[in-house]
Amino acid sequence: MQLTKKQLELCNGSQWDFSDLNALFLNCTLKRSPEMSHTDGLIDMSRAILEKNGVTVDVLRPVDYRVAAGVYPDMRERGWPDDEWPEIYDKVLAADILVLTTPIWLGDKSSVATRVIERLYSTSGELNEHGQYAYYGKVGGTLITGNEDGLKHCAMNILYSLQHLGYVVPPQADAGWLGEVGPGPSYRDPDSGGSANDFTNRNTTFMTWNLMHLARMLKDQGGIPAHGNQRSLWDAGCRFDHPNPEYR
Repeated sequence: MQLTKKQLELCNGSQWDFSDLNALFLNCTLKRSPEMSHTDGLIDMSRAILEKNGVTVDVLRPVDYRVAAGVYPDMRERGWPDDEWPEIYDKVLAADILVLTTPIWLGDKSSVATRVIERLYSTSGELNEHGQYAYYGKVGGTLITGNEDGLKHCAMNILYSLQHLGYVVPPQADAGWLGEVGPGPSYRDPDSGGSANDFTNRNTTFMTWNLMHLARMLKDQGGIPAHGNQRSLWDAGCRFDHPNPEYR
């Protein structure tokens, strides 16, 4: 579809500067690189919008790494000497925007996505420079593909997990594509119709812009205000107006 002159003016008239933002997509496909991933198709769409607006984007597949099972920050100290999660974690910390993506298997997110969330949880207790939990001030979203039901179930689980760990989740922070239920074409297959699906394209676009807008707002104000949510001060005895007399 070719846009009209007016449509192009509306699309290109952005007044925001996102060039200092960084985004990371964790594609939790079960396929190791360079095997084709259908989930990469949705990532490519969102990535194109981000890069068009100057955002630095990185995409990686956790399945390409040796990611240990466990909920401790450094599993190399607990019998997993080849754990490569710390390398991924460095990229997570550097990203203003995290998009956790997954295919659907048996109506749920992939086993790789589950392990990634567990490892995100393992490092969520670390503190940032304000004494808050490590992921405060960052935004999160999710993209999901499959040819079976479960898209909203996966999105609810992933987005809840991200906000519980400290991420800020903007409105409409999920998008996905479902093919015909049962055996059939997946997103990137020539006869799937996935790339032409207006509902998926709209939601992916809205999600991407909402992530950028919220990341911009948070970065401009220095993150989530650091009062009433600082683990370091709570441990030091500050109770932030907590009404329980036991803590006065």
